[in-house]
Amino acid sequence: MSDAEWALVRDLLPMPGWMAGRGGRPEGYCQRQMIDAVRYLVDNGIKWRAMPADFPPWPRVCAFFARWRDARLVAELHDRLRGAVRAAEDREEEASAAVVDSQSVKADATVSFASRGYDAGKKINGRKRHLLTDTLGLLLDVLVTPASTTDRDAARILLPAAKKHVRRLSRIWADGGYRGHLQDWAAQHLGLVVDVVRRSDGASGFEVLPRRWVVERSFAWFLRSRRLVRDYERRTDTSEAVIRWSMTTLMSRRLAARYQERPAPARTA
Repeated sequence: MSDAEWALVRDLLPMPGWMAGRGGRPEGYCQRQMIDAVRYLVDNGIKWRAMPADFPPWPRVCAFFARWRDARLVAELHDRLRGAVRAAEDREEEASAAVVDSQSVKADATVSFASRGYDAGKKINGRKRHLLTDTLGLLLDVLVTPASTTDRDAARILLPAAKKHVRRLSRIWADGGYRGHLQDWAAQHLGLVVDVVRRSDGASGFEVLPRRWVVERSFAWFLRSRRLVRDYERRTDTSEAVIRWSMTTLMSRRLAARYQERPAPARTA
């Protein structure tokens, strides 16, 4: 991280338990070093044991990653950064509308048979990432399942979880894979309106569809992180944590660039 990024991220970090008087052992390494090491892993797609010597030892970085994953600290940092980015764009911190879609990716040999499947439509053996983003393309929630899981079945898990921490959510745009009983179920149980955006009947080839292109762009953002080109993780919650780490990098850089572009206040005599 640059110094400008760290100045923004530092104030949004979750407070460790030992600093809040909840007990526990103080951190042995600076949090900035640990976060930089995790971001390096996600961005470059290296193995844990290939961590450069400039960072703390890889077992300590791996333990830091696992602790933040299990305690949902990375989700907390991610949500705070998303609120800061939305506020910088003159939006409410909580989104009221979202876009949902899925992406099937090939799985590495380290992914067990129980957590992988075959997507017959895309002809991919691996996992499927179900993404819910706001209208800016920022991640609201993510669910990783075997690739054989249908979009409607995954949405029955993803949407209630997202509704719990994004209470203003009221409208969702989706593709044709979410039409049918899911729309009635979401309206009845969650109070969500699921609008299906379809291609025009006479369209041929590529067509930019209203609203749906936002989540497709988010998938493209994630694939800049080499760790996400395939699914290398043994656990699905680890895959979800890697996706959140990738998005925190994007948002912190966007915030830092935005604040650096602001003109300095004029001095008064």
